[in-house]
Amino acid sequence: MRVELNYGKGLLPVELDESWDISVIRKPEMPVQLNPGRAVELALSEPVGSGTLLEQARGKSSACVLVCDITRPVPNALLLPPILRQLVGAGMPRESICILVATGLHRPNEGDELAELIGDQWVLDNFRVENHFARNDADHVDLGKTSKGTRVKLDRRFVDAELKIVTGLVEPHFMAGYSGGRKVIAPGVAHKDTITTFHNARFMSHPKADSCILDGNPLHEEQLEIVRMLGNVLAVNTVLDEHRRLSFVNFGEVISSHLDAVRFAEQYTVVPVARRFKTVLTSAAGYPLDQTYYQTVKGMVVPTDILEPGGNLIIASECAEGVGSKEYADAQRRLIEKGVDGFLEDISAKNFADIDEWQTQMQLKSMRAGSVHLYTTGLSDADKRVTGVSVVDSLSDTVRRCVEAGKALDGDTSIAVIPEGPYVVPAFVPAA
Repeated sequence: MRVELNYGKGLLPVELDESWDISVIRKPEMPVQLNPGRAVELALSEPVGSGTLLEQARGKSSACVLVCDITRPVPNALLLPPILRQLVGAGMPRESICILVATGLHRPNEGDELAELIGDQWVLDNFRVENHFARNDADHVDLGKTSKGTRVKLDRRFVDAELKIVTGLVEPHFMAGYSGGRKVIAPGVAHKDTITTFHNARFMSHPKADSCILDGNPLHEEQLEIVRMLGNVLAVNTVLDEHRRLSFVNFGEVISSHLDAVRFAEQYTVVPVARRFKTVLTSAAGYPLDQTYYQTVKGMVVPTDILEPGGNLIIASECAEGVGSKEYADAQRRLIEKGVDGFLEDISAKNFADIDEWQTQMQLKSMRAGSVHLYTTGLSDADKRVTGVSVVDSLSDTVRRCVEAGKALDGDTSIAVIPEGPYVVPAFVPAA
């Protein structure tokens, strides 16, 4: 039996023995918008919890539209032109509209990559498109502290705009429950001090800082409080199917419209599974998410609920850009030097996390669940040494070895395959 995993900008075929007990885990089939352009136009005129975009834009002199960075496959070419046309149609000068790439602490998107991200030449030719830089102190406005004590500093281009709009993709997120909406603001355009506070070990270790959980999730709660500091914020939310086609789009007040999109997405993204498996084969969702090992960790963590304790988790990720940031590589080296317990002890007392070390902390969840094996064609030998997991040369040989080990132990040849990676959240729900 052949299965194909999302890998880079294509698919990676894997041959599985027909005699094995194979379960391929996918989302249920999602509806697809046959006329996605028309669906966006309708969303802008049928808002959730606000006036229409035209109504909101009239009389405003400036706008800032946030877009996710290159790590998220948001259909910006579909969303931005109608948004911008309505802003201009409401009387707003083009030069007073800024499209701001919500990079968080990721690197900026520039040149050809920025053109790919925006996806529309008219937008690039007629509007300012700029990157957020979380480490530039002067670029941020201090809005005070949250009830949990997080100092909130946000990009002044967004804070000062009369009309604030976020765009994004609503999908499972292994810390914040779901991406999109409030998350595009923080961490999207937050200062590094804000990001490293609510990504510290205290927040990350909370049991509800997990995929598809919003109620009681401390990151989500912090993000909502930050949004409320800003006043009126609007959002365009999208949900895509497995083939990156538009399934759902809405527009409106950022909190209520995001929750509306979550209600739609959760019908498909959380897949009940009645058993656990000794071997789980998954991906890091392909391009753009699998460009770095940093993002690959999401694919390692999400399926652990269906992995038998001590089982084998195998993940394929291209990692064409390498490990990730220098700070993340340093955190991985500390993990290797100190071990799991030593690393946790090292980070537990910090008010400010070191940049990107939270991803190393999340990796510990998969390492504690079982043995992690990584197949990649993008990492150098030096990069492979800082992953902290077993890096394998042959995906098919590794799959066979892991399944045959289970068979030798108790005759179990079961394997779960998740081609789409962390965009699908398998949840262990024992049969009644």
